[in-house]
Amino acid sequence: MTLPVDEGFMQEALTLARAAADAGEVPVGALVVHDGVVIARGANRTLRDQDPTAHAEVVALRAAASALGRWRLAGCTLYVTLEPCAMCAGAIVLARVDRVVFGAWDEKAGMAGSLEDLLRHPRLNHRPAVGAGVASEACGAVLRDFFAARRSPGADDSGDGHTG
Repeated sequence: MTLPVDEGFMQEALTLARAAADAGEVPVGALVVHDGVVIARGANRTLRDQDPTAHAEVVALRAAASALGRWRLAGCTLYVTLEPCAMCAGAIVLARVDRVVFGAWDEKAGMAGSLEDLLRHPRLNHRPAVGAGVASEACGAVLRDFFAARRSPGADDSGDGHTG
């Protein structure tokens, strides 16, 4: 399920992803919207923070909870440039996010339909609505370009190659 506003918010998430790439991080950007207003932003920070949980989604969810003063993020939409991994999908479900909109599919680790569908698992007590493939080509291109540059001769390969 996608809405007309999704493209604009995804473009902002793409800006965050590009900034992550500039910092040497896997280029994933995320933002949380509440009542039509961006209340939190996040980009991958796993290398900068030396924190395996510092994925863009988790960074944005933490900032949103702080902004709202509550851990339940009902009424919020999370925009992210890459399909969430298992850790991020679990955090999204636990935070009670109403809706998740993502750009590129992640065939290796995606948990919104690629590898499995944790976000809409029937046994969980919360299942956010999911909008998939918004600006998917642009979101995928940012990731492809990042990894192509890292594979080129003489490139610094200090990351772990994880796409989430």
